[in-house]
Amino acid sequence: MPLLERLQTGLNAIYPARCLACGGIVDSDFGLCGPCWRDTSFIGGTICDQCGVPLPGVSGGDVLSCDSCLQSPRPWVQGRAALLYVNTGRKLVLALKHGDRQEIARPAGRWMTTAAKPVLHPDTLFAPIPLHWQRRLRRRYNQSALLARAMARESGHSCCVDLLLRYRATPSLDGLGREERRRALENAIRLNPAHLDMVRDRPVLLVDDVMTSGATLAAATEACLSAGSGPVCVVTLARVAKDT
Repeated sequence: MPLLERLQTGLNAIYPARCLACGGIVDSDFGLCGPCWRDTSFIGGTICDQCGVPLPGVSGGDVLSCDSCLQSPRPWVQGRAALLYVNTGRKLVLALKHGDRQEIARPAGRWMTTAAKPVLHPDTLFAPIPLHWQRRLRRRYNQSALLARAMARESGHSCCVDLLLRYRATPSLDGLGREERRRALENAIRLNPAHLDMVRDRPVLLVDDVMTSGATLAAATEACLSAGSGPVCVVTLARVAKDT
C-alpha cells in the first residue's frame, strides 16, 4: 500500500468520519448516517415555483404557487429550497448558524446547487443575505456567505459575498408576523455602492440558510432590483412549511 494511503488509513482509524447531524461514525466525511438521512426531508416533486415549499399532488409540468405566494406575490422570480426545516434539516441549520459547524456548508452547498439548477442562468451572480457588522462580530462568520461560496465552488458561478450590506441592525424576527417582519427590515438592506456596475442587468441568486416568511429575502431582492439588477431568484438550505 502506498505511503499516502497508509497515512490516510491511519488517520481514519484515529479520527473516523462523523455524521454531520448526530456525530455517529459514517463511511465518509461530510455525510449523514442512515437514521439521520431518513430523517432529512429533502424537497422534491411538486413544489411552489416561488418559494420552493412542497405541494400536494402532481404538477404535470405546470408552474404552481402555494397559497401564501398567491396571497402575497414575491418580488423575486423563482425560489427553491433543499430541505424542510424539520428533524435533521432543522438540526443542520441551527448547528451551522449558531454552533460554529462551518463544515456543514460544504454538503449543504451541494444540495442547494442541485435544488437551484432550474433557476440558474450562465451569468447568474450568487450573493448571500448579509449580516449586520455587530452580529457578524459576535458570530465571527456569516453562514449565508459560507453557503454561497460552497454553491459557487460546486456550480462554477461567480459569488460576491458583500454585494449587499445590512446598514441597520434589526431585532430577531422570530415570532413576528409577515407585516411586522417587513417593517423591521425596511431600508435595512441595500446594495453595496462599490458593486453597482457588477449587478446592473445581471441575474442574481440570493442565498440564505432558512426561509420562514420570506421577508428578509424580499428586502434583499428589492435592494437588488432598485440598483438595476436583472431578475432575482432565491435559494435556501431549508424552508419552514406551515404544516410542519
